[in-house]
Amino acid sequence: MTTFDFSPLYRTSVGFDRLASLLTAANRLEQGGGYPPYNIVATDEDRYRITMAVAGFSNDDLSITTEQNQLTVAGKRQDAEEEGEFLHRGIANRSFERRFNLADHVRVVGARLEHGLLHIELERELPEAMKPRTIEIKPGGRLIEVAKKKKTEKAA
Repeated sequence: MTTFDFSPLYRTSVGFDRLASLLTAANRLEQGGGYPPYNIVATDEDRYRITMAVAGFSNDDLSITTEQNQLTVAGKRQDAEEEGEFLHRGIANRSFERRFNLADHVRVVGARLEHGLLHIELERELPEAMKPRTIEIKPGGRLIEVAKKKKTEKAA
């Protein structure tokens, strides 16, 4: 895999250091292996679903945590003695920890385990302050005078 040097991005950008760190760490994340396999689906404009194949894991074996824009899914199997001698062992019986970076304002809505698949529902919720708003255009006058007038009206 080709590696990229993002140090020029650090020198010329302000406030994008998290993005540059994500890009730099992408190579390390991909080297973590593919277990367990997963899909990420956009189910709507602001809704997503992560589906992980966790055959053999129960609700008690799995944990899902979120912390500072990172979703961590971990599975810890209890060692169970199997009867007989394996001639072929194709079903993975190992613990795992998989991390997903979440964008700002994306939160986990819920999770369910069915038929060996763990479905994690995510939703992006923009705060009111970040939603587009229409600015009223007032005729004449200076903006500073209009702002001062509004302050005095609110105080009264």
